[in-house]
Amino acid sequence: MVFSDPAVTHSETLPQVLLARATSTPTKLAERHKRLGIWREFTWADVLDRVRALALGLENLGLSAGESVMMIGENEPEHFWAEYAVQSLGGKVLSVYPDQTAEEILYLAEDSQTRIFLAQDQEQVDKCVEISGTYSGALAIVYWDDSGLWGYDHPLLHSFESVSAAGRQIHAKEPTRFEEHVKRGRADDIALLSYTSGTTGKPKGVVISQRYLFDNCSRVMGAVDIAPGTEYLTYISPAWVTEQIFGLSIGLLAPMVVNFPEGPEDVLANIRELAVDALVFSPRQWENLASIVQARMLGAGKFRNAMYDWGMKVGRDVHVERLEGRKPRLAARLQLPFAEALVLHHLRDNLGLGKAKNAMSGGALMAPDVFRMFHAMGVKLRNVYGATEIGLLTAHVGESYQLETSGSWMQSNKNYGEPLEYRVSDEGELQVRGGSGFGGYHGKPEKTAEELTEDGWYKTGDAVSMTDSGELLFFDRVKDMRRLANGHSYPPQFIETRLRYSPYIKDLMTLGDETRNFVSALINIDMEVLGRWAEENNISFSTYTDLSQKTEILELIKSEVARINALLPEGSRLERFANFPKELDPDEGELTRSRKLRRAFLEERYAKLVEAIYGGDNQTDLEIAVTYQDGRQGVLKATVRISDVKNASKAASRQSQN
Repeated sequence: MVFSDPAVTHSETLPQVLLARATSTPTKLAERHKRLGIWREFTWADVLDRVRALALGLENLGLSAGESVMMIGENEPEHFWAEYAVQSLGGKVLSVYPDQTAEEILYLAEDSQTRIFLAQDQEQVDKCVEISGTYSGALAIVYWDDSGLWGYDHPLLHSFESVSAAGRQIHAKEPTRFEEHVKRGRADDIALLSYTSGTTGKPKGVVISQRYLFDNCSRVMGAVDIAPGTEYLTYISPAWVTEQIFGLSIGLLAPMVVNFPEGPEDVLANIRELAVDALVFSPRQWENLASIVQARMLGAGKFRNAMYDWGMKVGRDVHVERLEGRKPRLAARLQLPFAEALVLHHLRDNLGLGKAKNAMSGGALMAPDVFRMFHAMGVKLRNVYGATEIGLLTAHVGESYQLETSGSWMQSNKNYGEPLEYRVSDEGELQVRGGSGFGGYHGKPEKTAEELTEDGWYKTGDAVSMTDSGELLFFDRVKDMRRLANGHSYPPQFIETRLRYSPYIKDLMTLGDETRNFVSALINIDMEVLGRWAEENNISFSTYTDLSQKTEILELIKSEVARINALLPEGSRLERFANFPKELDPDEGELTRSRKLRRAFLEERYAKLVEAIYGGDNQTDLEIAVTYQDGRQGVLKATVRISDVKNASKAASRQSQN
């Protein structure tokens, strides 16, 4: 997207945009925060006044350009104002999660050379005070919520109000001082240090420039329509670079009205009050919302459940069909207005999603069925994918896209760097260059070099593929991929996660390692769902074993496998599968008590079936020791049929391309 707003085009930094907004539209609403049950509103002039006062106050405490300030707290206006204030002085910000320990904060302070701590409340102040005896680099600890802090007496402690009051006095004496600081800002100034999770070692601070923030905002706003004045709910932590892009940056550049909930525990109630236009949640938070709906329906009674099931079915038959590029049936289209009035509108309204034009999920993969559930409600939930080091890369765009993917490639604004390029290495790893680029890890040049190829491509570490329609499929981390005898790597997590969300498949175990030439699977069918399906289709059966080996059931499972195969590179596709002849049972050691597969045990127990799959047999006879519910021991004798998927996969692939 090429920005046309003069407040943005004439600016190189976020503080410069803030100054322009407060000058051109001082009385327009910028932020809203619920505190003590009352919504307080802040105009652009209000925000500038608070940012300017704090910035000059922090300078008065000794903060200089290029130095680091750590923010520890929830999403509250003071957190955002402090970030803009530090950047106004040319400083760099690191936001950390409120639940991080004193030990973790000490490491981050030492690594970033933090000069000032901005802490929300007593809990966060206590952590800073605890490490102050060990860490000698701090000039001050500034807090904005004084609850419980009245009796504290520490030489580094200052209140947000006292620091801002000193800043206002300086502004009264030197009315141009703040503007002079802001005007000195440049696009390549370091705005943030965004720390990695540290799963493979100590966290590393990714250097994020002002150019990076403008570039990523341009990518998002070019892919998703975010109109000026969009109401946005800030909820995900600013420690996550995605919120730095959405709440703190697009909030200024679009601009949006940024809404702050009263607290994390009040977010659901606040969403319903606000009915915002845009919000970004993590997959876990979207899954929690879905679980809330399902839990409420458990005790809703037969009539309400029947209405809910009908309304959601109509929603799926219209919204999900359109989303996946198919024309909904006339009967479903005719029922939709009634489903909207009786069910879907109320569902969205109760979740606070009645006006959500831009609902996004980011940070990790989410099951396609959760996406389908929200789309059936009429919420156009989209996925965004990226890496902190290189920025947001793909998003679901337009009216039709594949929910199994991470979306289509975003376009980078030429004003902020070269066009984004990507390639997939021989190992299947996504590599990226262009845009505002990878700024490196703070103070760790050797770690930075490890993440780049000799010709400057950033190595994401993600195993991916691109669909024929140009959408990105994330499979797994490269290090978690499994390798076949022919050297091909495949993503067991991707395959199992997606097949497990088929209503017909309860669990499964992929097969294929360095001793095998192709991928296959053993599948545990869902007896309850398939039993109903068989009855509705007049298919008689007697036991689980009988049902699992029915031709109709095998064909149905084959179609589900073929659907997922269509999303996979050819060498990763399941070529054969067999249905377990019995329900997997923790009492027999096949599952853990938390219902995770005991893979080694299963491969040993069903070794004859595995060999038959890889030996090309069409079926094999098994004798499996079983334990009955009354404790008696017995032997299950069954003939297990083995299915080939190749032809079905080719047909599914052609259908997905059409």
